[in-house]
Amino acid sequence: MLPLPFSPLVWLLLACVLVQLFYFAYYFLPFANRPPEPTAEEPGPDEEPVSILICARNELEHLRQLMPLLLQQDYPAGFEVVLVDDRSSDDTYLYVQQLTQYYPHVRLVEVRRTPDGLSPKKYALTLGIKTARYPRLLFTDADCIPATNQWLRLMQRGFAQPADMVLGYSAYAPAPGLLNKLIRFETLVTGAQYLSFAWRGKPYMGVGRNLAYTLQTFRSTKGFASHIRSLSGDDDLLVQDAVAQGARVAVVAEPSAHTLSEPAAQWGTWWRQKRRHLSAGKRYRFADRWRVGKFIGTNLLFYFTAFGLLFSRPDWIPLAVLWSLRTGAMLLTYHQLGRRLDDRLPPALLPLLDAIYSFYYLALGISLFLHRTLRWK
Repeated sequence: MLPLPFSPLVWLLLACVLVQLFYFAYYFLPFANRPPEPTAEEPGPDEEPVSILICARNELEHLRQLMPLLLQQDYPAGFEVVLVDDRSSDDTYLYVQQLTQYYPHVRLVEVRRTPDGLSPKKYALTLGIKTARYPRLLFTDADCIPATNQWLRLMQRGFAQPADMVLGYSAYAPAPGLLNKLIRFETLVTGAQYLSFAWRGKPYMGVGRNLAYTLQTFRSTKGFASHIRSLSGDDDLLVQDAVAQGARVAVVAEPSAHTLSEPAAQWGTWWRQKRRHLSAGKRYRFADRWRVGKFIGTNLLFYFTAFGLLFSRPDWIPLAVLWSLRTGAMLLTYHQLGRRLDDRLPPALLPLLDAIYSFYYLALGISLFLHRTLRWK
């Protein structure tokens, strides 16, 4: 048998690159370059009234920023804002109660105690949904703001595709420092996955900062019943259950339909936040875990394999070729995604951010395996 011209690690590296190129070419780039969605100025099917739901705990300062922007939403069909005060110890209740006196379409639901063993946020959201007047529900978080006063109108356009759920994108505000750029990179890559997979007909998650679904969809899953004791998953696990029940999922990703969130300012805060978010992944359908895991896994394996090839001088040339090929494709893909989602990052930092992102996820996975205790704020 003739010896292979390169070491087995080169072929492993090639396999990783080919998998990555498939995701770039089949999911991410076509999604980034898809035809533009209708603008707010164009006529559209947004004649149904909507209930906007926010669950807040000790978020008074954020609510002072968010509520005026929600009340200014341009939506002729009408809407209500249901604010669920989840055991706050600040003046959230008094602030929202004052708003209800001036704005009849602002409604307050107070949660004084969460039953033992139940997820606090899911319990609070369930009470809010039971109070909602309208069959279309739109969700965001207290520490988010809509990108424009057309957010509500554009998110409702997704139901006309037709759909039972609408997935939106929620970006993080730019700020100085490596942590901010890493948070925004992770958000961009995660958004590229769940939005492009759904666009290709394989929805698996959404983010509660910008998510809409019908009351009937919530009822078809029996609410959060299948995971009410799990701390996380009020968004992605609900999508999992809804898709299993045959729900149709649409994507609305135009920048005017985004929400903007305040990112964590400390590494520890982001670490705890990501641990809580990733803990729901074990409940995903196997096909979804395989699809997402294959992308992240080959990303990580690429770096381990490339590092091993650094010690094999005869393999430096194929290593350089494959590294350059993947890096070029990655820069092109993430640049196009950043342009389409209006969430741009410095191109020179993308290779570094991609490497940190891969190993950060490995560390998170190990942490969740060894220490499974989570907490809601």
